[in-house]
Amino acid sequence: MSAESIQAMLRTIEEECRFTGSLTGRYTLRQQVFDAMATVRREEFVPDEVKPYAYDNNPLPIGNGQTISQPFIVALMTDLLEPDPDDTILEIGTGSGYQAAVLAQLVKRVYSLEIIPALAKQAAHRLHHLGYNTVEVIASDGSSGLPEHAPYDGIIVTAAAPRIPKALIEQLTPFGRLVIPVGRPPLPQDLLLVEKFGTKITSRSILSVAFVPFTGKVGC
Repeated sequence: MSAESIQAMLRTIEEECRFTGSLTGRYTLRQQVFDAMATVRREEFVPDEVKPYAYDNNPLPIGNGQTISQPFIVALMTDLLEPDPDDTILEIGTGSGYQAAVLAQLVKRVYSLEIIPALAKQAAHRLHHLGYNTVEVIASDGSSGLPEHAPYDGIIVTAAAPRIPKALIEQLTPFGRLVIPVGRPPLPQDLLLVEKFGTKITSRSILSVAFVPFTGKVGC
């Protein structure tokens, strides 16, 4: 894809930020997030038949009934985590690996769980092939998180859960952040930002979104 396609995607993200800023509280995003979005080649994370649309601001099918999120939502969720270079992040829902690749530009380590074994295998191969060696993909139900590598500075969930899994909050650092869509598809869901301040937990709605459903135990 051309540099013009990438720049057009970034401009669209900026426009979406301004349009939704009164809801999200973010009229723009951190420059590091824009830089990461510009660096990751989105066409590498979608099937051949939709590569011409890779930089459109739309979700795209990736097989197995799953989708890659639209660039604006990826950028917004990344920014909500407020990632720092020394952070360790847990992702629930690897999909094609695109969100993990964006995070890998910004943090020290990413663990990513994918419940569909075929997608997990493909994403792991793709990320390794593209040189994202700080990402580890694990084929697993993310309902219980990944306690063996906890605590996490941030946790990001890319499928809509009917409720916030308690295990994910427990696996945050004392000042960690959780970004998760909550609600039952096909109805719109709330994108929530959950913040931990020691033993105090706060949660606020950021935006109405539409994600594929969480298919693990917490989704039952």
